[in-house]
Amino acid sequence: MAISTRCRYGSDNMPQTLHYHIHEVESYINWIYFFHTWGFPARFAAIGRVHGCDSCRASWLASFPVEDRPKASEAMQLHKEATRMLNALDAQGYQVHVRFGLFDCNSNGDDIVIDDAGAIKHLSFLRQQTEPFLCLADYIRPVNDARKQDRIGIFAACADAAIERLHEDDDYQHLLCQTLADRLAEAAIERAHEAIRKFYWGYAPDEKLSIPDLHAEHFQGIRPAVGYPSLPDQSLNFDLNRLIDFSAIGISLTEHGAMLPHACVSGLMISHPEAHYFSIGSIGEDQLQDYAHRKGCDVEALRPYLQANL
Repeated sequence: MAISTRCRYGSDNMPQTLHYHIHEVESYINWIYFFHTWGFPARFAAIGRVHGCDSCRASWLASFPVEDRPKASEAMQLHKEATRMLNALDAQGYQVHVRFGLFDCNSNGDDIVIDDAGAIKHLSFLRQQTEPFLCLADYIRPVNDARKQDRIGIFAACADAAIERLHEDDDYQHLLCQTLADRLAEAAIERAHEAIRKFYWGYAPDEKLSIPDLHAEHFQGIRPAVGYPSLPDQSLNFDLNRLIDFSAIGISLTEHGAMLPHACVSGLMISHPEAHYFSIGSIGEDQLQDYAHRKGCDVEALRPYLQANL
């Protein structure tokens, strides 16, 4: 399944850091997930794409059936207050940060073998136990393919930790800051991934996608995040941290691999044009033991991370 992708620039495997002002990533926010957190159905998130003038907002409100307009009006007011908060955070100089590294690699079964400046390291993954039996390593050129190495991206992103602590004396404003911080971290990696595809990695230099296209993931490759269905093992954060050093952007890990501050995201960037998202689903005790062996971990120490899959 694995094929190579063209790289515009050479690789020295040195992780890089990007810092964004809030106004630089605001347009990349996916408002669907923001409104979902506040209990609104996805259809109301369209307010995030409506021009802010009174006429456009009134037209948007009128597009809903009469019975839905009270809820739509609530969504419109929430978006207005969220936008006001983003402007205030931007004016106060808060930022969002991305750390990423591009590494030469090959797959070896269900593992990815990474050449980290001459030091060979491994990332181990799980494979579906039902058809089509997918594993993320399938999208990386195998080690026995002598033609060339492949590449993989590793990333972490976070909003300034102080944003989560603002307005602690006002429950509504405090929650608004927390939910916006989550969206800003995701927006930052969306913008960074676009720049990585087009410039830093350079495998899609001519890409021209709108923000809705990006949210619909119409770009080449995938960006699976730790904790999501194809990467359910949160302990992977320890491995990624050793490769790109999360602390460079202020992220620390708890003893269980959770990231602090809470408004963080980490994961992989894979360029294979046929790569798509999938869920690992249920695994058996035999796969848990094999996975622990490949990771060099004790089975019982790894079990809590995968309890939902066992």
